[in-house]
Amino acid sequence: MDESNKNKNVFVSLKNITKSFGKIKALDDVSMEVFENEITAIVGDNGSGKSTLIKILSGTLRPDRGSIHIRNINYRHLTPGLAYKNGMATVYQDLSLDNHRDIAGNIFLGREITKFGFIINYKEMYKESEKLIKALNINIPYLKTPVGYLSGGQRQSVAIARAIFQGQKLIIFDEPTAAMGIKESGAINSLIKSLPKKGFSVLIISHDIYQVFDIADNINIMRHGKIVENVMKEETTPTDLMKKISSSL
Repeated sequence: MDESNKNKNVFVSLKNITKSFGKIKALDDVSMEVFENEITAIVGDNGSGKSTLIKILSGTLRPDRGSIHIRNINYRHLTPGLAYKNGMATVYQDLSLDNHRDIAGNIFLGREITKFGFIINYKEMYKESEKLIKALNINIPYLKTPVGYLSGGQRQSVAIARAIFQGQKLIIFDEPTAAMGIKESGAINSLIKSLPKKGFSVLIISHDIYQVFDIADNINIMRHGKIVENVMKEETTPTDLMKKISSSL
């Protein structure tokens, strides 16, 4: 562990993770930590291994070697169910939202509030959704709007709200503002930055160095399937990060 991180609480750590696809080594002995109540970032060019690492953490891929430690529990690999049970939710670029359901319907998807055990209690779902949306400072005026009619930033906000409602404490983001304009990106960045103060941990992968520099506390730099450096934000600059990403090994 880096000297500056030694007194922090670790939510999840990866130890010596290796993953190959045929003769291509996507991850090569990767070790890293995600700290509680902080924003940890992974940056790197296409093919550096970022997405593969996220899939292993979310349980959709198994590593060939290595282990995953979640709050002192050791796993050889995760499944999506295990990741969820351990408080981790991944918000992918496609968001996995139901475009035909409204905001409350998506937040409570699969976990609907019922009356008498079988009648969906829409009134209570709207009430709880409104409380959550307000607590997160999300700007969605009408909760009965089908998600398919929302902007990209609003849809991303609904996906974040759903992960938080379902009790997850580590929110993992895969390029959260990739298809957004400047204004919407700024709103999502503000929402993500607010999460540690509300008791959540964040892991984000992004090509946007300026976004990462704006929101992250510590930054992992990946090249060719390896984490080549971990830096605190105050120790670097966006220009320096770009140089480190593009440097040859």
